[in-house]
Amino acid sequence: MAMPSERLDAALEAAGGLGDPAIDVLAVDTGACFAIACEPAALDPAGRAWQQLALRSAAIALDAVRGERRLDQLRRSERLQQALYAIADLAGSTLDMDDVLGRIHGIVGGLTTAENFYIVLYDDLRDTVRFLYFVDERDPWTADPDEELQLDAMPPSLTTTLLRHGQPLVGPSAELRRRHGVDLVESLTGPDSADWLGVPMRRDGRVCGAIVVQSYDLPGRYSDEDRALLEFVAQHILTALERRQARAELERRVVSRTIELQEANFGLQAQIAERERAGKLQRALYRISELSVAAGSLERFYADLHAIVGELLYARNFYVAMLSADGQQLEFPYSVDERDAERRARPLGNGLTEYVIASGQPLLVRRESILLLEATGHVRSRGTRAQCWLGVPLTRDGRPVGAIAVQSYDPRIGFSPDDQELLTFVAHHIDSALERKRAQAALNAAHAELEFRVEARTRELEDANRELRAQIGERIRAQQRLVHQARHDPLTGLPNRLQLLERLTTALQPDGDGRRTPFAVLFLDLDRFKLVNDSVGHAAGDAMLVEVGKRIAASLEPKDLVARLGGDEFAVMLAGVDDPCIAEARADGLLKSLAAPVWVAGRELYPSASIGIAMSHPDYLDGHGLLRDADAAMYRAKACGRDRSERFDEAMRAEATRLLDLEADLRRAILQDAFEPWFQPIVRVADGEVVGHEALLRWRHELHGMLYPAEFIGVGEDSGLIEQVDWLMYRHVFRHLAAGASPGYVSINVSPRHFRSGDFVERLLGLADEAGADPRRLRIEITEVALLDDAPRALRMLNTLRTHGVLVLLDDFGTGFSALSYLHRFPIQALKIDQSFVQGLGSGMHAESLALVRAILALAGTLGIDTIAEGVETAQQRDQLHALGCQYGQGYFYGRPSNAFEPGARIA
Repeated sequence: MAMPSERLDAALEAAGGLGDPAIDVLAVDTGACFAIACEPAALDPAGRAWQQLALRSAAIALDAVRGERRLDQLRRSERLQQALYAIADLAGSTLDMDDVLGRIHGIVGGLTTAENFYIVLYDDLRDTVRFLYFVDERDPWTADPDEELQLDAMPPSLTTTLLRHGQPLVGPSAELRRRHGVDLVESLTGPDSADWLGVPMRRDGRVCGAIVVQSYDLPGRYSDEDRALLEFVAQHILTALERRQARAELERRVVSRTIELQEANFGLQAQIAERERAGKLQRALYRISELSVAAGSLERFYADLHAIVGELLYARNFYVAMLSADGQQLEFPYSVDERDAERRARPLGNGLTEYVIASGQPLLVRRESILLLEATGHVRSRGTRAQCWLGVPLTRDGRPVGAIAVQSYDPRIGFSPDDQELLTFVAHHIDSALERKRAQAALNAAHAELEFRVEARTRELEDANRELRAQIGERIRAQQRLVHQARHDPLTGLPNRLQLLERLTTALQPDGDGRRTPFAVLFLDLDRFKLVNDSVGHAAGDAMLVEVGKRIAASLEPKDLVARLGGDEFAVMLAGVDDPCIAEARADGLLKSLAAPVWVAGRELYPSASIGIAMSHPDYLDGHGLLRDADAAMYRAKACGRDRSERFDEAMRAEATRLLDLEADLRRAILQDAFEPWFQPIVRVADGEVVGHEALLRWRHELHGMLYPAEFIGVGEDSGLIEQVDWLMYRHVFRHLAAGASPGYVSINVSPRHFRSGDFVERLLGLADEAGADPRRLRIEITEVALLDDAPRALRMLNTLRTHGVLVLLDDFGTGFSALSYLHRFPIQALKIDQSFVQGLGSGMHAESLALVRAILALAGTLGIDTIAEGVETAQQRDQLHALGCQYGQGYFYGRPSNAFEPGARIA
């Protein structure tokens, strides 16, 4: 008689709490069947004992199986953990990428069957793939890790299907191909495998690549457990690869920055060397000037002169040659030479010295050139031939009267053109010194010969001495004036920025007791001062600045300091002020003193100013930070209505911090290439056909999402990073052009900064060539500022672009200078009418906007230039532009910017 099911469940539960079906069967097989076959009442005591024994045996077998399964799970977990540790170690190792990928292959092989294994990386923005690693026992294809393949250009395969759908694929490759509609092209996609397993690698929800393993010998090799395991490992492999790539990029940037710093260091060293050379030359000239007025014989003068020249260049062999009074003899008043101990006077001949005197020009020759001059009969050497000879003329009243020369007998020692220039410069000063020395010698000779004129000659010498003393005094006063000019404003006589910064930096330093004296800084900028210069002239503006400086100085206390920083900017240091309220009251007092009328050029002017206040704080390291914050507060005062003061506060500091953070984000975005072009169509107004697109910059910020240029262009311009952003943008645009997805042309905005770079055109065309884009489909949009900054350079660059098919669109026409003189000089294809004029059509400003647009269209038609209206938003504006004869339009009416090109269809 069979046992009821509830009795069986109770018995099995008593035997060990069976729950796994496989283990239940095992328990039944090991003896529980006895309990199923008999009712307890039908058994004798021995049978019931046997029944209990069978149930216990089943429970023991069940526990053994469960223990074995837990042990297997622990072993798998341990292997997985060791694999993840190994992958993490590889990410931080110094091994080559090939070694790292090979070891990753070995790690995956330790977790599942992976004799055939490859890793592919996917860039969804550019739609390109790279096979980073590929090992297959039957597929002979060799992957190039650096080769980027366009995914659209690749034949359909299981790999492309995996990357497109982003879902794991497992099973026989033939079955997977049939399921996803992929044809077998063995020469392109490889042979079929018995079992195929591929899992995607993801980052922030985006597919970044895939890992694939396959088996050619055993179907069903990979289970769901293998798939889950490989998916888990794939994410850690992606993290390891990204860390390796980030480190490689960082090392590249470090090397690049190191090279830049080395080049800057070389430049600074060259500047230091040049300044040291200039200082040495200046000291030599001072000494030569002192020699000319110092007492002593002419021979002593020459010897001292020789010593001075020897400090500037190699002068072991040095001589001075002078023409005699009758001009027929060459005399050597001074000569020092290691080969020719004595140089005697000689009639004029054709020696090197005579050659220099006759030509009146310096001469630098080496042994070869000397032999050539001798061979041609121009000169004949006197004395020992030099290995290198340098001579420069000495002149009197513009006429050569002698020469000074240095020479070298050592082939290793020569003179350079710099030495020639140096000796020539020194010679000009020697001329005047010699003249004064000769005058002094003549006076001494006359004094010896004419005793009866001793008194007159003495008075002459006294006058000359007074003159020399006056010259020395004048030189001292000139030095004092130079020092004063270097530290004061030449217009107002007030201290300048340099002196103010020194005073501020000194005041920020603690004294001997570690205490700091508090103070406040006022940054003052006159309101609408440009209007004064434009209306009554710069002379009147200067007079007004002088009066303002006097009023500020009159309002200060003895320990305070006022400085003119330049233009219409002044700064005031209020010593001992630690209360912001006091600083604001002092600022209000300054505004009141400035408000009194000023009579300038016959006009009564009422000056006003905006003042920014910054209080001293231990966090400031020098005066630059204080001035910067006071300047920021001044701009806040201007923004709040002018003729007022504002104090720098935490909100302004937070804004400055925000700008610094935004700059740091911008630098990271450049490294990550987080910029992309969005395209707005440009259409023919007559029929709505799309003729081109304008590429507009967008920043996909990792935290703030999509940012428009207005949100970061200012920081980019101030930091100089905007040019790097532009080049990243151009690279994306050229790739879109090369893909051939757009109708017509694409225009890019070019900042005037690029026109200051001599290699802009070559770099732009090279970028287009590198991307395989047709430059004839490119347009550049520039503003009038780019043309007027350096017109000759801009004209050359635009002509070069035009020869390659790149045409020019003049952007924002009518908002700048709009000078007619440059329109016919530059190769401009089209004028873009600013949207401020177009928006006036159909509004309250209709008549004025209509007249301006009509005038621009008439001007363009006369010059044969196309016109593009920006900001077209309504059908009424389109109709009016069409009636006026405007050829092309752009705006929200035709289409908003998009990260994809508009189709080539016509737009109504």
